[in-house]
This record gives sequence, C-alpha cells and structure tokens, in this order.
Amino acid sequence: MKPAGGMLWGLLLLAAQVRAVEQLAVEVMETLPHDVNAFTQGLEWHDGRLYESTGLYGQSGLRQLKAYNGEAERHLPLSATLFGEGLARVDNQLVQLTWKEGRALVWRLPGLKMKTGFTYQGEGWGLCYDGRQLWMSDGSAHLQQRSKTDFVLQQRLTVRLHGQPQHRLNALACVGEHIYANVWKETYILRIQKDSGRVDAVIDASSLLPLSGRKRHPEAVLNGIAYRPDTGEFYLTGKWWSRLFKVRFVQVSGTDAAGEATAALKAR
Repeated sequence: MKPAGGMLWGLLLLAAQVRAVEQLAVEVMETLPHDVNAFTQGLEWHDGRLYESTGLYGQSGLRQLKAYNGEAERHLPLSATLFGEGLARVDNQLVQLTWKEGRALVWRLPGLKMKTGFTYQGEGWGLCYDGRQLWMSDGSAHLQQRSKTDFVLQQRLTVRLHGQPQHRLNALACVGEHIYANVWKETYILRIQKDSGRVDAVIDASSLLPLSGRKRHPEAVLNGIAYRPDTGEFYLTGKWWSRLFKVRFVQVSGTDAAGEATAALKAR
C-alpha cells in the first residue's frame, strides 16, 4: 500500500502544481511606434523614458526613447566588436550586457556617459535588477544572481515549469518577488518565483504578433520587457518590430491559447 499511496500523493502534488500555474494574456492599453530596424535585446523604463539595448555586430547600441510616443531621443552606437544584449537600471546607472564578449557596460544617468564596467564568464542574454541584486539569463534554464557592486556571481537559480527545467530564458524584468522572462523564439512570458524558481504563471503574448508590423524574418521575435512601477503596466516589443505595446497582464478563462501555451512549453 505504501508505494501506491506514494504514487497517489505524487500525482496529487503534480496536479496541484499544474493548477497553480495561472493562465494570463496581454491587454493592449496603447500602441506606440518603434524603429523596425532595432534588433531589441533589452528594454527598461525609468523616469518617463524607455531605454533600449539593441544587438547585432555593427548595429548594436543604447537608445533613449520617449515613453509616450516611442520616439528616439538619443542613440549611442557600440563598437562593431560588441553585440548588445540585456539592460537593467541600478540606481543612477544602466548596466548593458554583451552576448559573447563577457563585458557588462555601465552608463551613468542621466547623461549616458560610459564608465568602467564589469566582466563575466559565458554568454549574456537578459538582465534585471530587483532593488538588491541583479539577475541575468544566458539562454539556459538558469538565472544567475549577481552583485550590483562588482557583478560577482552569487548563485544560480533553476527555473522550472511543472517541475521541469525551462530552457531558453531571455529578456527579463524584475517585479517584486517575481521575475518575468520571455522564452526565446516563443510568444510566451513566464512569471517566475524569485525564491524558488517555480513558474507560477504563463502569459500568452501571441496576439501581439499580427499587430507588430515585424519584418518577415525568423529572428523577428518577441523580445524586450519593461515594467512601469507607477502604473503597474508593462512595455513589450520585439526584434525588428515597428510597434511597441503598453500592456497589462490579465486573467483568461477556459481552454484557450494561454492554456495551449502552457502545454506547449511543458512538452518541450
């Protein structure tokens, strides 16, 4: 009886975990123009502006955008040897990752003057700051917690959906006790519990694709998540998208695309 009882308990626990994953969707509050030539890798809201990190060798840079209309106020190109990636604000500076170069660039706010940055091992993908520590993704199922003062790696957190590691974590946004992460080349955003790594919500953003005005290219995918704390809204865009969206994440009911998104991610 003990093995049967243990199996039953395990099934009940798995069912509880499945039920605990919320199914959310995006509600578009406003649609803004976005430079279709921007290969967006990181997005950050601060003090009425959006800051955007763009990628590709020879095209990477840091952009300062007006949050109310998406217009670029400044564009600071990076060296052709650098591929821009994730972006996070830490106090009065921005930290910008690079893909394979192992360099984190640091920009002073508000003037956007570059100062001495940090180095790290491995690839840099997404980045966010929770008010205490930085969190970094590298395309795997792990998030790296790093010191804001010297970027030293402090711990790795494995992200799990229905108990299984969730790979290809990309752009990040830190919000309270959660980290939001999009999955590379998917139209879903995950809400991750920062203390455990468990995904407790899957947000279906597929409705944005036909509205995005994106280029006809397999790399023109969802990427870039910025949180606006004074309104609780998010800004979303993608690589080579001509639109930027101000959205809210809302609950959905019944069997729909969000539920299918969870099933698709679980199956991978």
